Amino acid sequence: MAATYAERIHAARPGLSKSFQRLADYILDSYVQTALMTASELAHAVDVDSATVVRFAQALDYSGFPELQAEIKARVIQDLMLRPKESARADSLPGLTDTVFKELGDAMERRRRMLDPVPLEALLAALKGASRVLILADAQGRFIVPELRRVLSSVGILCQALPGDEDGLARSLATAGEQDFLLVIDLKDQAAHLPAALAQAKAAGLLSAALVGSASHTAAQRAGIVIEVQSQEQSDNAPVVLSALVYTLGRALRWRYAEDHKQVQSKTERTLKRLAAARAEKAK
Repeated sequence: MAATYAERIHAARPGLSKSFQRLADYILDSYVQTALMTASELAHAVDVDSATVVRFAQALDYSGFPELQAEIKARVIQDLMLRPKESARADSLPGLTDTVFKELGDAMERRRRMLDPVPLEALLAALKGASRVLILADAQGRFIVPELRRVLSSVGILCQALPGDEDGLARSLATAGEQDFLLVIDLKDQAAHLPAALAQAKAAGLLSAALVGSASHTAAQRAGIVIEVQSQEQSDNAPVVLSALVYTLGRALRWRYAEDHKQVQSKTERTLKRLAAARAEKAK
């Protein structure tokens, strides 16, 4: 069986020029748009000339862009027409994936409709007003901590992930300052140290918030600000909805504190340039 355009791109990419790599990435990420573009439109989108698009197609062993585009169009037709028919069969893999994505979509829609903006507003203010945000998550929610740290740092909020072991957690809480803020993620209500940490934070005068799998969780009773990941339901969709909530929080932070976000971006770009210059100087 002949290699698909995507397989050809992946195989050839390490040896491609920078302009060819930009084309490769655009086609892989935006193949639907590519199927509808002329060569000149694609060239404009990637900031190369039309001749580069032709040479790129030929580098992948196509006669030219029309042949490459014809294969891309065939994939789009398959995605839009063939796969929906396959997903109608409940006993097929396309049918299963279709059901799962619909369930996730329904869970997202329910959370969207029932999300209370009041605790979210309070969380935005508390996070930005803290000297440092201390993040503590249960085993099920730990996967989102790196992304949560990224969205907080994007507006200049200092944050630290707390250790899950009792000794490490005790040391971290014992050295926390009054202006620190404790953010707990508790999806399952099975880790006793999470509500205990919230109680300790309250005793030490620290503000706190909890993203909880359910309003009945013990952590929800101990935190100053509570946001439910799921509302009126219990399912295994919680990690996906949690990801959506963290994404929403990031967007809200960058919107509310747009100037801080711009400053962080500017400082990051300047630092990257200095690091690149240092590497170039060292390589001489």
